[in-house]
Amino acid sequence: MEIIIKFVIEHLSKSFEKKEILKEISFTFEEGKIYGLLGRNGAGKTTLFNCLNRDLKVDSGDFYIVDENGVRREVVADDIGYVLSTPTVPEFLTGREFLKFFMDINEKSIKNPKSIDEYFDYMSIEPEDRDKLLKDYSHGMKNKMQMLINIIAQPNILLLDEPLTSFDVVVAEEMKQLLRSLKQDRITIFSTHIMDLALDLCDEIVLLNHGVLEVMEKADLDSREFKDKIIAALREERNE
Repeated sequence: MEIIIKFVIEHLSKSFEKKEILKEISFTFEEGKIYGLLGRNGAGKTTLFNCLNRDLKVDSGDFYIVDENGVRREVVADDIGYVLSTPTVPEFLTGREFLKFFMDINEKSIKNPKSIDEYFDYMSIEPEDRDKLLKDYSHGMKNKMQMLINIIAQPNILLLDEPLTSFDVVVAEEMKQLLRSLKQDRITIFSTHIMDLALDLCDEIVLLNHGVLEVMEKADLDSREFKDKIIAALREERNE
């Protein structure tokens, strides 16, 4: 199994018409950590993810993977798992049919596959929900299915765009524990505008502010000064 050490972004820029959303972003993400990508609504978090997933073409810049031998290589589709804030699932299939279809088409790449019901158990999806049509799933249940697909695929880089906002308190806590258990051997970037969620879940806090990424030192997570610094930076952006 290839060991991914770093995911490097260099001078990445993206504009829409005359509005510059991402401004020469450069950053290095390290394997084994959950990064909290924190920013106001509209700061460009989803735009950044769509660029990294190649759903959007960047105006300039590059991003790549560095392996354990220091060898740089291009990011390919299988490297990236992307859980969107608004889940997209084939609503004409049942949960079981969707899972079986995904496992069948990815049979050669799935490492240590489990049974479909084991995966459902893993995500705490109740037996009575497994054979329902996905169109009848709640927003949170669809999000769980989207999360499950990415867990099965085991991507090197997992992009999570506000994935916990649709869950109730109990399920959100379960998902946080799950993400913590999965962080080894991959890079997880967790986008949110909820500061306390980022502080609770993430190993590193990265602020997307004025179109650039800034690391916020997490020496003291409960520090009022630390939180005030984040709020001040976000408020400054809003007032520009």
